Amino acid sequence: MQPRNMSMSGVVDLAAVKAANEAKAKAEQARAEAARHGGGGAVSPSSLVIDVDEAGFERDVLQQSAEVPVVLDFWAEWCQPCKQLSPLLERLALEYNGRFVLAKVDVDANQMLMQQFGIQGIPAVFAVVAGQALPLFQGAAPEEQIRQTLDQLIQVGEERFGLTGIVVDSDATPAAEAGPAPVPVGPYDALLEAAVQALDAGDFGGAVQAYRNVLADDPGNSEAKLGLAQAELLGRVAGMDPQKVRDKAASDPADADAQIDAADLDLVGGHVEDAFGRLVEAVRRTAGEDRDAVRVRLLKLFEVIGPDDPRVTAARSALARVLF
Repeated sequence: MQPRNMSMSGVVDLAAVKAANEAKAKAEQARAEAARHGGGGAVSPSSLVIDVDEAGFERDVLQQSAEVPVVLDFWAEWCQPCKQLSPLLERLALEYNGRFVLAKVDVDANQMLMQQFGIQGIPAVFAVVAGQALPLFQGAAPEEQIRQTLDQLIQVGEERFGLTGIVVDSDATPAAEAGPAPVPVGPYDALLEAAVQALDAGDFGGAVQAYRNVLADDPGNSEAKLGLAQAELLGRVAGMDPQKVRDKAASDPADADAQIDAADLDLVGGHVEDAFGRLVEAVRRTAGEDRDAVRVRLLKLFEVIGPDDPRVTAARSALARVLF
């Protein structure tokens, strides 16, 4: 295979980096809006505390969780502990002023959501961060404990998932009326742009180096992490003979190296679930160093797609079942 201006076309197509860019841009726009309206002013309560149902779950929870953590409060009218916990959560949502969104779920009206989260009793509180559900606590809890949990949640969102946004106030003055916002320029924008240009030109080594330069100074840069994983993948497949790789993998399912190479080709070809499934099965078939090599490569491929993709979530669960 010749490295002729290869790109992650189809289902990958640098989608994870694009999503990170969009989330980053929205976060910066929100900060600019806040600055123009007095810098750090109060966000409208209607943007901080919302009622969510099954129909709007993707829009109100999953999509918004790409910018800020969304805390889910599962409650019911007949639940006495809920009547103590829910007002406390609402007050904290207002106090934190956009660092997270409180989404209230009436379990009587949303039985499917209750089942999907595996809730056995209420009140139950979960978080969704970058599309991933995290259990927080069940039952009434002291305010100090809840504050600590929220602080840890926000920290996890920033450090592990790169969430640096704030809630965009739905009641704020439209940008067109407030005047043009300043265009933020990050300290690593030039390096990141150079990396993307190198990818487009088929210079995968150059892209890898550019992303590594960013990560050397900013290890938590989510865009650089995603870009590095994709550039390394493209560099690996550039020298492969696809037919030979696939023939070898088909003839020996227990050959760890063959399955690893074939999974790389699967992913570049847009067959994400095939790539993940192949390596999960290879983990099941292998042992020792081979098994560890397959597991590590699967984790690298997760980075290519991004942690919020449901296919990654499903594959992580499948991997855990095989390992444990």
